[in-house]
Amino acid sequence: MDLRYEAFCFADPLFYDEQNGSSGESDGRDEYVRLLAIPDGSDWRDGSLGIWRMLRPDGVELPKQGWKVHVSATLDNAERVLRVVGDYCLRNRVAFKHLRDQAVLLVRNSKYAPRSGSGKFITAYPVDEEHLRTILVELSAALDGEAGPYVLSDLRYGGGPLYVRFGGFEQRWAELGGSRVPAVQRPDGVLVPDVRGPGFSVPDWVRLPEFLEPHSAARKNGDPAQLPYRVTSSLHFSNGGGVYRATRESDGADVVLKEARPHAGLDRDGTDAPARLRREHEVLRHLSGIDGVPEAHELFPVWEHTFLAMEPMPGRSLGSWLARNYPLTRRHVTADDRTRYANRALALLDRVRNLIDQVHRRGVVFGDLHPLNVLVDEDDSVALVDFEMAALGLDSPRPALGAPGFRAPPGVTGADVDRHALAALALWVFLPLNPLLELAPGKLDALITVVRRCFELPAEYGDALRERLLPDGVAPATTELDQREPDWGIVRKGLAEGVLGTATPERADRLFPGDIEQFRVGGTGFAYGAAGVLHALDVAGAGRYPEHEQWLLDAVRRTPPQRPGLLDGAHGTAHVLENLGHGDAALDLLDAAAGLAERTEDHGYAGGLAGIALNLLHFAHRREDGEFLRRAVNIGDRLATALPAAPPPGEVGRAGLLDGWAGPALLFTHLHDATGERSWLELADQALLRDLDECVRADDGGLQVRDGGVRTLPYAGVGSAGIALVAEELARRHPAAECLRWQGDLLSACLGEFVIHPGLLFGRCGLLAALAAAHRRSPDPGWADAIGVHLAALGVHALPIGDGGIAMPGNQLLRLSTDVATGGAGVLGTVAAVLDGHGRVLPFFGAEPGTAH
Repeated sequence: MDLRYEAFCFADPLFYDEQNGSSGESDGRDEYVRLLAIPDGSDWRDGSLGIWRMLRPDGVELPKQGWKVHVSATLDNAERVLRVVGDYCLRNRVAFKHLRDQAVLLVRNSKYAPRSGSGKFITAYPVDEEHLRTILVELSAALDGEAGPYVLSDLRYGGGPLYVRFGGFEQRWAELGGSRVPAVQRPDGVLVPDVRGPGFSVPDWVRLPEFLEPHSAARKNGDPAQLPYRVTSSLHFSNGGGVYRATRESDGADVVLKEARPHAGLDRDGTDAPARLRREHEVLRHLSGIDGVPEAHELFPVWEHTFLAMEPMPGRSLGSWLARNYPLTRRHVTADDRTRYANRALALLDRVRNLIDQVHRRGVVFGDLHPLNVLVDEDDSVALVDFEMAALGLDSPRPALGAPGFRAPPGVTGADVDRHALAALALWVFLPLNPLLELAPGKLDALITVVRRCFELPAEYGDALRERLLPDGVAPATTELDQREPDWGIVRKGLAEGVLGTATPERADRLFPGDIEQFRVGGTGFAYGAAGVLHALDVAGAGRYPEHEQWLLDAVRRTPPQRPGLLDGAHGTAHVLENLGHGDAALDLLDAAAGLAERTEDHGYAGGLAGIALNLLHFAHRREDGEFLRRAVNIGDRLATALPAAPPPGEVGRAGLLDGWAGPALLFTHLHDATGERSWLELADQALLRDLDECVRADDGGLQVRDGGVRTLPYAGVGSAGIALVAEELARRHPAAECLRWQGDLLSACLGEFVIHPGLLFGRCGLLAALAAAHRRSPDPGWADAIGVHLAALGVHALPIGDGGIAMPGNQLLRLSTDVATGGAGVLGTVAAVLDGHGRVLPFFGAEPGTAH
């Protein structure tokens, strides 16, 4: 699970959103804004930037970067801290910003919030180092005795809630790993990443002010790493602290060491990590002697943190066990394969149930049963880990934290919390889509039907799950896709209505709800924003929507894209506007992004040179403009030079459409179409061979992109389907290309019956698109059957929305999405491209060689 997503689940029950009031919900919002009123007629500018309220006095000129002051606070003292700091800044004309309300403060300090932003409640902006010193000295006295979570990215000033770091004051951007990130400027004028990690650092050209040196020394002397244990590896990090493998210095014993940071890692009730760790220690001591429950060694403080040393348990998580053993992700699964898996899974469930029963007999509710908290050893014995949500007493209340799809609904308490999770686990081991039930509880019957069709299970299996997991009075959540033979016209209409019904033209930040990336790259772009949705609706034959096109025009004029890319920035939006007839606005975007495009070093299709050059070719053809063609060829030459010097594959998978060399390969095929020069096709072959270097054989023989030590990826965005999609474009132009020797193996990785997500770039639709492209070029009954399986399986994820609409869950399945990359627009575009036979799932795919793009 990508832990970033949890912070975007607080604001809305259906869609990922920021807690900044933009969703239109105002109950209890902005209480900190109301607390600190600015007098009418004052010379202070009062504005908003997302979750922040920005306050700046007229006449005070700030540098573009410098030392800034962060003030942390707890939920209990935040109002008091804001009054002190706000009054000080207003009185002394210090520019500052603060979080808008308590809900945002809770989210930013919650267990899975990004650690780099944890603790930051107020930021003050000194005009120079002497001003910095004055602010720190005076606020330190005013805030004496106030508590707050430690700001990990900063240097602490004294023992209170004040922290400092050097960074940017205004938004500027630099490239880092193919993405645009906040930047600071070196003395030579070059913009470099403004590093905001979970550790204090100073750019190498910046000197730490002399008056801060004692505080730097105090930080080093109070380093929480000075433990009576030697840490050998890290297992997990959250905003509440870390989990480590360690060796006890006194006797060499191996332990698991769990760390808890004060005032951080909050649950929804505001309980912090140390309180939960103390509770975990108490529970483990109470459960001592149960086989499968770790023994607690000691609970102890080091510096301001709390640590628990406990017995390490053997095995890997049940989630990892399923990833290695689940048969439905493989091609050519036999009935025997399914039966063997079902018998083994049922035996594991019995062992977990027996272990939970032993815990209950000791009067303890585990409270957080989910696949990552169950370990499976080589002999299939099981253990439980992470007892921080456990409680003494079988009548304990429902825990304030829980895993989506496994946490009990409101009203369920005590031992029934664990019984609910056991039932959820019994569903998950056969169809790991549990978060869908939080979006639509009525989806349970459809999921049980799929499980019964795929595995031979006892007749009472479904009844037992319904008894625990289906709330009373909940109607089945069905769509046209649940029919044995769907009417695809109704399906397409429903997908379009599912997207259009979510539009929020009253919002300035985004028109259609999508992935959390839209809050990083903006809500106007192709992959995650309005441009892509409007493109998909148009190409799928679902119509044009002038009011939404006007929103897009207004949005890019109001807030020009800060990235140049095809999927994440200006070129993608310009591409769509040009196709929709808004040519002047499209050219304005290209002109505004020219500098960004020239400076980018990213070679990819999504945000880099390949996608930019493809769009320039598009404009060259549309406008019959040789200058666009010249610029595209220049980029192609630049990428051709870079290809032989490309670094070897790293630990993190990058091959595929978004960031791999498949993107330049697609560009090279289109440069061949534009120039007639065959050398571009040879370069495309070389680029795809480079991506193939990152592939390994999965245990079913298919080729997938290696990501880390054991994980492999079959997807279009990052994975083998993206390589296969581009290879099909090359095959229509150069059928003898060397890379095509592996095309069958790439496509075989697209044959698995189960895919965790439905979307285009990271889910089923990308696999479907690759198979459909192969079938269009060379019709094959095997590909046709697989295409039919994927189309039918879209119903597993489909959820009803509105009056006849069909919605799709986005990445992580925690919320719905309508964007092209992860949501309904991408599904609609793929279905249309497959059924209509044109293959235009994304820009520059599906066109016949030599035709318009």
